[in-house]
Amino acid sequence: MKAERFKHFVAIDWSGAKGARQKGIAIGVADAAGGPPVLAEPERAWSREDVLAILRDLPDDTLVGMDLGMSLPFADCGAFFPGWEASPPDAKSLWALVDEICADNPNLEVGNFVTHPDLREYFHHGERMGEHYRCDGAAHRNGRLRVTEHAQARMGCRPHSNLKLVGSGQVGKSSLTGMRVLHRLGGTVPVWPYDPLPDSGSVIVEMYTAIPALSAGRSAATSKLRDYDALNAALAHPAIGSPRVRGSGALSDDDADALLTAAWLRVRAHDPALWSPPGLTRELASTEGWTFGAA
Repeated sequence: MKAERFKHFVAIDWSGAKGARQKGIAIGVADAAGGPPVLAEPERAWSREDVLAILRDLPDDTLVGMDLGMSLPFADCGAFFPGWEASPPDAKSLWALVDEICADNPNLEVGNFVTHPDLREYFHHGERMGEHYRCDGAAHRNGRLRVTEHAQARMGCRPHSNLKLVGSGQVGKSSLTGMRVLHRLGGTVPVWPYDPLPDSGSVIVEMYTAIPALSAGRSAATSKLRDYDALNAALAHPAIGSPRVRGSGALSDDDADALLTAAWLRVRAHDPALWSPPGLTRELASTEGWTFGAA
């Protein structure tokens, strides 16, 4: 891959919470020319619709990493929703289904999907675990995982199932709301690996912000950075090599995740190995997808 393939690097720390605007959404930006990563409009409370508008109008040759699961487990049971005759055959069909069922939900929320009479039994809700949440009992202790999430675990991460809607580390609603955004993009920006990596132009990938933190010498238990000193120490790590950001004292982990991930993308995006991970098959590319940087 050409060293100059991407000119801009954007990391979006995502949120699946209810409401029109989300304190948990943060957008970090790093420029290929160098300099410290910066936050886009740091005082702004972003909406998911705001982010969708940004993705529709990206600068040329921008790599965007979104911190969410872009699909659900498929390989473990041969289906997203095993036993349901309408289970989608691939990820893009899943995105369309989520958006269709949730058409009446405001703010790109997904309440209709997780309470759907045919689908709620596949999720771990606050009050109960769905009958099919563990796929006939065959599941990781944190629920059904995708192949890429098993790869994350081998790296030292602590992935949770995208079907989990409750408790610490739950990522289900973030993943599902993100799928609505990806569907509404309508193919205007390629989403890897569901789409092939083009020779030029912008691309969106899935990120797990623990991976840049691990690269910077943190452990899964200490992957969240909550002050400027911790962030700048991570940015200065030889694996990242970024100039420090200005500031002192406390910092939200959402902002820190976005800044560190943008800087990490800048140094790792041109590594051909990350675009051809050994576990990524053609079938996975169309169904479960992959997390950029998982190996």
